[in-house]
Amino acid sequence: MRRTSRKKRSTLADRAIAASAALILGGGGLVAVNVYASAGEGPSGSPPTRTQNAGRQLSTIDCPEAVNGLPEVPDRARGEVDRELAAMDTQITDAYRQFADRKEQLARDPGLVENAVLGPLRGKRAASLDRIGIAIGRVAERPEGLESLAGCSLRADDDQGQGQGGNGPEAADLVDIRSVRPDADPPRKRRGASRGSFTTDCGRNENGKFNPDNVIVAPGVSNGAHHMHDYVGNQANDAFASDDDLADGATTCRNQGDRSTYYWPVLRLQNGQDEDDVDADGGGRDQNTGEIQTPSRVTLRFVGSPVGRVTAMPRFLRIITGDAKAFTNGDANANASWSCTGFEDRQLKDTYPICPEGSQVVRTFAFQNCWDGQNTDSANHRTHVAFAQDDGRCPNGFRAVPQLVQRIVYDVPPGPGFAVDSFPEQLHKPITDHGDFINVFDERLMRTMVRCINDGRRCR
Repeated sequence: MRRTSRKKRSTLADRAIAASAALILGGGGLVAVNVYASAGEGPSGSPPTRTQNAGRQLSTIDCPEAVNGLPEVPDRARGEVDRELAAMDTQITDAYRQFADRKEQLARDPGLVENAVLGPLRGKRAASLDRIGIAIGRVAERPEGLESLAGCSLRADDDQGQGQGGNGPEAADLVDIRSVRPDADPPRKRRGASRGSFTTDCGRNENGKFNPDNVIVAPGVSNGAHHMHDYVGNQANDAFASDDDLADGATTCRNQGDRSTYYWPVLRLQNGQDEDDVDADGGGRDQNTGEIQTPSRVTLRFVGSPVGRVTAMPRFLRIITGDAKAFTNGDANANASWSCTGFEDRQLKDTYPICPEGSQVVRTFAFQNCWDGQNTDSANHRTHVAFAQDDGRCPNGFRAVPQLVQRIVYDVPPGPGFAVDSFPEQLHKPITDHGDFINVFDERLMRTMVRCINDGRRCR
């Protein structure tokens, strides 16, 4: 039976079509760039006709990921910098809304793209980047060249998004799992590997805790994610939760020593049914529509290192796996996998699976398993943790910690018709899937976990 949730929110809180150029906005202004070579030329080398170019639509706004262009941000400046980075996400969201609402008009009038979308967006981003420079400059040397991160462009795709009111996903984002060749090899474990595991049961978000915040990336900013998250474990998690709030928060985990917070973008059916958040931030206002699905199973399992023992995670360690902006950022940090029950030796990164009758959709996140030994977070929320190298060892200066592996299963109707929530401009692409974790195990239970894993036992 299909499982859905219509519960009231606990916290609701390129290539252009039929045009001779794409509008690319650099740091210095508007530049017309011919895109027909990539779009495909006619047999005589002339630009494609309107018929040949049919179906090529401006699809989204593509901006540099500002956090990746920053130097190391001093701790004393990090709060202000995080708020400005969150503001820049909102700026893109607002610009995308302008673009999506007037897409056909913009395609007919390239000058309007600059005046109504890209120009205002560039100005707002430049102001935010200037404030970031000032914030860093108060406590360290002010970084130079941040203005180069202000420019954005319009991208186009071959196909028009079909779901989400034309906001994706599209046919190319789907594949029949039965047509995929098996590709998942079990990791090789060497002598001395920590072969145990520790599983914590925190439910499936049966109580319907949702919000569009992200306390890791955008602390203190409501709707910092611009998409809705499922939460299991700690129930105090919202944009304003401090470490003390999380330490004192209630938990859905069966073992009360685990007050960790586990969250990920919700999955929705694209069935034309409105959810309670159809007019809310993170929901319909951010182009996320359809019925939210409650998972049929959620497994949270911590495993060991293939080459040695693991050490305890520090309390309040924050880890993000995957990249919520991988559609525009590229797949360097994409990490979530998609599959179907009965076919989990076939893992997909950039396509949604079409599962046969009787098979359920599976999302899997394997989190980073190496820690720098010092920091519970970093300015880009990535460099304090890492994945083990190909030989199973952690990079120099890092130590192995228990690796969280999340497996989330959904009983949805066979065939296409579902998508994860995303930032609006990411078009609900499967490659943008991601997971977030904050460790709030008490010290005693963390020691138990480490012993279980290092001793080769399977503990629950």
